[in-house]
Amino acid sequence: MLYLLYGLETFLIEREIKKILKNHHIENINISQYDLTETPIEKIIDDASTISLFSNNKAIIIYDSYLFTNTTKNNIEQDLKKLEQYLNNYNPNTIMIFVVNSEKLDERKKIVKIIKDKGIVKEFNKTLNLINFIEEEFDNYKINLKDINLLIDRVGKDLGILHQEITKIKIYKDDEFNITTDDIINLTNKNIETDIFQFIDCLINKNKEKALEIYHELLKINEEPVKIIVIIANQIRIMYQVKELYKKGYTEKDIINNLGIHPYRIKLALEKGREYESRKLLNCLNELADLNIDIKSGLIDKKIGLELFILKL
Repeated sequence: MLYLLYGLETFLIEREIKKILKNHHIENINISQYDLTETPIEKIIDDASTISLFSNNKAIIIYDSYLFTNTTKNNIEQDLKKLEQYLNNYNPNTIMIFVVNSEKLDERKKIVKIIKDKGIVKEFNKTLNLINFIEEEFDNYKINLKDINLLIDRVGKDLGILHQEITKIKIYKDDEFNITTDDIINLTNKNIETDIFQFIDCLINKNKEKALEIYHELLKINEEPVKIIVIIANQIRIMYQVKELYKKGYTEKDIINNLGIHPYRIKLALEKGREYESRKLLNCLNELADLNIDIKSGLIDKKIGLELFILKL
């Protein structure tokens, strides 16, 4: 059986892989994993064509299957014809799962047309309703819309982190099936990056009132002004770098490997960076660098400095 899973929502892709393996009763010992940027397709096809010693069925997961996109890689020369031949005449006892961390496929390519005809293709992009996802995660537990939005405000929109926090709440509540506001506040970890992204949005769009509100909230939880400046500057720098690399045709995985930054931060930067012009990101970055120098040289008080910076927007 052939599967192609594509999109930027890696949590949902990994969940789908587990579901496929479970449905086909594939044990861990019968699972092989490859990366197309590191392994020739011939080697993967040889594995797929070989009978498993332990079971009638086995699974092969191929990550970074960039051949199905318009991205080109210079790591290894891949034989597209060989892949086409296998897709047209695949081993029915091998579950082959191609994973593509890209928003879209290259519909012009023959291998895309073949796998759509011969296999199952599923998209995992940001098209799902986040509120529905949270309700499904809570399952039999009751939670109102206000508290769902509170959870999103505290934790952010990353599905993997939401899943972890919801699991934690459910374990704590056990057989108490009503989720309250206090549960959300007391049992979840507030993600400072959620506030930071809102702060960045306000700085770039010159929303002084909201920026001051977020700044004062960060001070209330004892965040140091210099630390706030550094976090904001680092995030804007990442957004700029990710934006420029994406323009050059890099995939999300390429960018992660290139910058050596946690995938969650890259995904957020990719998502948020699209909202701003590169010029605006650089301007804000330069202004924050000047402010940081003024604070460190004692020219201005750290708390007042960032507040004045906001007021001058």
